[in-house]
Order: sequence, then structure tokens, then C-alpha cells
Amino acid sequence: MIRHSVVLKLKHKAGSHEEKEFLEEAWKLKSIPGVMKFEVMQEISSNNPYEFGISMEFEGKDSYDFYSNHPDHTRFVEQHWIPNVEAFLEIDYQV
Repeated sequence: MIRHSVVLKLKHKAGSHEEKEFLEEAWKLKSIPGVMKFEVMQEISSNNPYEFGISMEFEGKDSYDFYSNHPDHTRFVEQHWIPNVEAFLEIDYQV
């Protein structure tokens, strides 16, 4: 089992239309085959600069690689992630 997690800070103000649109698009990633236990979370602590977290699990490396190369994921990265994310930290765990 692989848990793919990312914490991020957006370039936009909290509550903005751009923030809402980004989160709506992020939720669509859960429909990619192989994605399990998908979550989008909002940070509530001021102990770090990040605002949101996205976490999902995969059965194994094959399903994780399928997700990473899936057209819906690459489209999200190109059209939504790159233009909107100011900073992020990505962590992939073997569970």
C-alpha cells in the first residue's frame, strides 16, 4: 500500500473563486482508477506555511504509477497545479 500526500499553499486569497475552483478540480482526481481513500483537508494550525493537504492511497506501485501518468492527473497538474500552487511538500509512504 502506498499513501501519496501533499501539503500546499495557494497563490490566491482564502475564500477566493480561484481557491474554490482549484479545490473542486482536486476532488475530481479521486475518480482516477486505482485511487483509494481520497481526502482534501484544510490546515488549521499556524505551525507551518501550508493551507491544504491532499492524501490518497494506492494498492501498490503499479496503481500509483498509473495515477501519476493518467491524462486527468497530468491535465490537473498543467492546468490547475502549476498556475495556482505557490509552495508544496510531497511525501509518498509505504504503508
